[in-house]
Amino acid sequence: MNSTGILLRLTTFGESHGVAIGGVLDGYPAGVVVDEGFIRAQMQRRRPGQSKVTTARNEADEVQFLSGIFEGRSTGTPIAFIIHNTNNHSNDYDNLRTAYRPSHADYVYDVKYGLRDHRGGGRSSARETAVRVCAGALAKLALQQKGITVQAYTSQVGDIVLEKPYTEYDLATVESNIVRCPDSEKAVAMEQLIMDVKGKGDTVGGVVTCVVKGAPVGLGEPLYDKLSASLASAMLSINAAKGFDYGNGFAAAYGRGSQQNDIFYNNGGAIATRTNNSGGIQGGISNGNDIYFRVAFKPVATVLMEQPTVSPSGEETAVKARGRHDPCVVPRAVPVVEAMAALTVLDHYLMQCARKF
Repeated sequence: MNSTGILLRLTTFGESHGVAIGGVLDGYPAGVVVDEGFIRAQMQRRRPGQSKVTTARNEADEVQFLSGIFEGRSTGTPIAFIIHNTNNHSNDYDNLRTAYRPSHADYVYDVKYGLRDHRGGGRSSARETAVRVCAGALAKLALQQKGITVQAYTSQVGDIVLEKPYTEYDLATVESNIVRCPDSEKAVAMEQLIMDVKGKGDTVGGVVTCVVKGAPVGLGEPLYDKLSASLASAMLSINAAKGFDYGNGFAAAYGRGSQQNDIFYNNGGAIATRTNNSGGIQGGISNGNDIYFRVAFKPVATVLMEQPTVSPSGEETAVKARGRHDPCVVPRAVPVVEAMAALTVLDHYLMQCARKF
């Protein structure tokens, strides 16, 4: 429902236009140095109002920790935190009281709960992902102690695609441009496309690629808590996410087993594979290679143009969104994908520790 994870469990609360959003992270290991500067930097990567290709809503996204941290270290008890909403313009949504926005959660929330918060989508708003990024930053700090890193980047916006594998890009350059793309030429084209779409009141989708390095062999539980399944669940829980694949993914359907099998060999006394078509996961369990996957995001459903719809009573009408919205969710989704990956990998790391009595 509002919680995710098994041993490391995050529960989030709050609405887009409420007083605050927040979370409780339970099961986090004790003794981790909590670098609040690092957490603040991660929050700034996701926050609205950070560039011309994002929503103009200007939230500081400052995190207030309430428990679970003492003298700069995690105590092992639940870490509770809140993030105040300070720049919400609820009046922008008054026209949505009596109209369902196409491809939003308005209609299904109304039917499911018998009422809905029309202000920015309420609980279904991507505003909630700020909580995930805070919790994910904590997970990253813990993983760093084990030599595990998580890095995502924009690999597609509309029809502009990075054709090369992640190994041929310098992922340290991801933050050098506002679309978070490691190819500087493609980044310029992506930015221009987003601005062109924005100028027309429309939106565009894309793909985020994520790479996890340093994960040991053995993360993942057969059968129903496979690492791949957990990552898929985590990614598809993100707003606007429409697809997930890892390794060769859907492209694997076009090849032969003899072409795609990752052949084992003896690498100086250590077992290794000559390729990584499996994306670092075999049988749902990490095999020690880089874990890499992709998440496809649809164009943001809020477009600044009139569209036909119906009212809650079924009367045909039209709706035109007002307010401040992302023309492309992908650049701000990069840190959200990283956060959910970090939480998932740390959860499975803790489960694997429980296997070793």
